[in-house]
Amino acid sequence: MTKAGRELNYVTANRFYIEIESSVTACFSECQGLGVTIKTEKFSEGGVNEQQRVLLNPAEFSDVTLKRGITNDLTFWNWINKILSSKAERRNVNILVFNQAGETMQCWTLIGAIPISWKAPSLSADSSTAAIEELTLTYEGLKVDKTRSGGASINLKRDGSGYFASN
Repeated sequence: MTKAGRELNYVTANRFYIEIESSVTACFSECQGLGVTIKTEKFSEGGVNEQQRVLLNPAEFSDVTLKRGITNDLTFWNWINKILSSKAERRNVNILVFNQAGETMQCWTLIGAIPISWKAPSLSADSSTAAIEELTLTYEGLKVDKTRSGGASINLKRDGSGYFASN
C-alpha cells in the first residue's frame, strides 16, 4: 500500500490506523471507548414465576478517543473546522490494525462519525510530522470485521430509513 509514492510502514499491532475517504490519514498508539451498550427492560409475566421477560432498547455507542497520533495531512483539522463553521459532515471512519505483513487484522467502522474533541500536544521544533494528542469521535453505528469495510465518502447519505450505510 502506498500513499503519494511513499511506502507506509505497518509498525505493529499496537498502532491504530485511521482510514477516511479510502486513505490512511493518521495512526494512533491508543484507542479507548469502542463499545456498544444495549439497555434492557425486565418484567415478570403473571403466573410465570421461573423466568422473566427482557425487552431490548436501542443500542448506545460510546465515544471513541484516539490518543498520541501522528499524521502528515490536515484531514482532521479541516473536518473540525467545517463543524466550527456550522457545516457538520458525518463520515464513516475505519480504525484498522495491521499485522507485520501489512494485512488487516481487524477493522472497526464508525458509521456516521463526527469529531467532538481535538487536542494538540506540546509543540516541538524537532518533529517532522504533525501530532494529535487526542481526537474524540462520536458516531451512530459500529461495524466490526476482519477486513476493510471500504473508506468513507465525503458525500455520505442517509438511506430511506434515516441511517447511514455501513460500507
